[in-house]
Amino acid sequence: MSEVLVLQGTPAFGILFSIGTFSPHKLAVAALMLAASCCLVAHVFVFNDWSGLSGDLRDPHRARATFLASGVRRSDAGYLSAFLAVAALALLVPLGIGPVALGMGILACSTLYSAPHVHCKGVPVANSILHLVGGALHFLLGYGLYRPLDARGWAIGAFFALTFAAGHLTHEARGWEGDRLNAIRTNAVRFGRRACMMASLALFAMAYALLTGLAWSGAVPRPIAWSALLFPAQLFWTYRAFRDGLTFKSLARLQARYRLLFLVIGAIMMACLAPTLVP
Repeated sequence: MSEVLVLQGTPAFGILFSIGTFSPHKLAVAALMLAASCCLVAHVFVFNDWSGLSGDLRDPHRARATFLASGVRRSDAGYLSAFLAVAALALLVPLGIGPVALGMGILACSTLYSAPHVHCKGVPVANSILHLVGGALHFLLGYGLYRPLDARGWAIGAFFALTFAAGHLTHEARGWEGDRLNAIRTNAVRFGRRACMMASLALFAMAYALLTGLAWSGAVPRPIAWSALLFPAQLFWTYRAFRDGLTFKSLARLQARYRLLFLVIGAIMMACLAPTLVP
């Protein structure tokens, strides 16, 4: 549940970058969209867990966290996944065809990534492309409520897409042991943990560079460029993870640390946008 709520930051910032000044009507629309987004992200997690249950049971790091361990039957998890997808689309319908199309795009990415027989989770590079597309669509779900899906929206969305894909590459490196055991050809299994982490770091670097460029171009408030000063800390912590052998524990520690950095970046964005939101 905590992961579902944390990931609402992406569409929430889409809202903040496009809403203009607050009004009761705009806030009601935003609340409806965020409720739909919660259902979408919850569907993604439940559907992935439902699809990958047999592998998770063989993974020493995941077995005790499966829904079976909580007493939930696999069939019930499948029904819940379907219900969440339908509920998400139903909540988006009052917002118009654009949000529904974006929601369907996110569901399509989820299906391609997790569904049995398709299962792009086990297709190197393709799985990261799905994360890039899904991350961008999730941002645009919020951004498109109040503005057309213009070049500015896609550019800012690319920042969130890059961070999402980069973070998942770190997650793949952390889950290398279990995925290799289950013959799931993630990027980490196919190319190795070191290569996967180098790709993750490269995408994070691109995200920081893009955000700085957006700030200097005026697409986002100029002070957001100061966020780039946080990257050396992430670079150092990544070096520490390499030095420690890219173990499950060291990568989990790295994830916790860089998530704090992006929490700071989010706070900087909020501080910069706050003056523009008050009527």
